[in-house]
Amino acid sequence: MKSSPLAAAVLAGAVLGLAAVTGCSAPTTNAGSLAATPSATAPAGCPTAASLRLPKDFPASLPMPDGALVTSVERRSGERLVVAMVVRSGFDRTLAFLQKQLPEAGYTLREGEVEEDDAESNFSSATFDGRWTLRKTSDCGGGVYLTYLTAPAT
Repeated sequence: MKSSPLAAAVLAGAVLGLAAVTGCSAPTTNAGSLAATPSATAPAGCPTAASLRLPKDFPASLPMPDGALVTSVERRSGERLVVAMVVRSGFDRTLAFLQKQLPEAGYTLREGEVEEDDAESNFSSATFDGRWTLRKTSDCGGGVYLTYLTAPAT
């Protein structure tokens, strides 16, 4: 039986999609340092439920973008806390917020990078170390996924 180019393209797309879904998820526990990226991928779809509450041990001084909808809270070893959220103000505005507001709140940004669809940076203060990641999404009407990973300063 002769295969068509369309069938081959569909099969290749399915294989790549499956590889992305199964091979890119972050482990739920990570015994390493803050160097691990909080979340390698963004969840599919746009959240419709109410925002989760921030845990009491989330740094009160860490700036939160207006309208951020907290979608998950995860505790990891070493008193690390991962808080994921959707921000509807878009990639550029959220990035500018992080780059301006964290230093104004007393956090030093370091070891960061900005690419077309994502950005990330480590940050620290006298009391907390952390990392934020920002990811564009095509399925949330201009919303972006922001993840904060925090831990007490060492």
